[in-house]
Amino acid sequence: MRNVVSAALAALLLTGCERLSELGRPPALAGIENPTADPNWRQVSMPMPAPHAPAAASNSLWRPGSRTFLRDQRAAQPGDLVTVLVSIQDQAQLRNETEREREGTDTMGMPRLLGLEASWLRIFPNTVDPSRFVQTSGAQNASGSGSIRRNESVTLRVAATVVQVLPNGNLVVTGRQQVRVNSELRDLTVSGIIRPQDIASDNTVRHDRLAEARIAYGGRGTISDVQAPRVGQQLLDIILPF
Repeated sequence: MRNVVSAALAALLLTGCERLSELGRPPALAGIENPTADPNWRQVSMPMPAPHAPAAASNSLWRPGSRTFLRDQRAAQPGDLVTVLVSIQDQAQLRNETEREREGTDTMGMPRLLGLEASWLRIFPNTVDPSRFVQTSGAQNASGSGSIRRNESVTLRVAATVVQVLPNGNLVVTGRQQVRVNSELRDLTVSGIIRPQDIASDNTVRHDRLAEARIAYGGRGTISDVQAPRVGQQLLDIILPF
């Protein structure tokens, strides 16, 4: 238990030191880095078809794989840039209702049983009716309802870099954009796999054409700091069992 408390205090001190280092200054922007230099970056491995070389026609001006006679200006090689258009308009609405009702009545009696009905008065009081020895009734009623409504809207444009070309020609792209307004920093990251055919003539691609898409939009700063619960409260929410 002592080790757990020590680790928690150390984490709190580190967090406090990081925040104190930015006291009186806006959040620092991250430097421009090579995405492949990140220790957490890994090359993408996906199922690929068997490679085959395109057949070249003799005495032809057409280049296999080219979309026009002129040079294609769209992203195709590692280091090329492509603009990802993020336009998320998600709406979901669910509503469920359940109602259940059941009633039951049971009656059991023995008015005649081998001529022993005359002897029952010796055992039971005179008010006992042998024809109504057992009489039960029951009723159950249950109802429930629930509803979920969600509405999300995000519209952004971010330039991404081609970091890998898969054997089948698909492109792995990743991009990051930071915007700082006063003391509030907004951070947008986009990554995924696109087909060269999905890149428009203006070198843009829609976010819904990204396979394995990872889109994150968040921020940090004075406003985000006030909206987020304190570190101690987050720690208590994790460790308290009730």
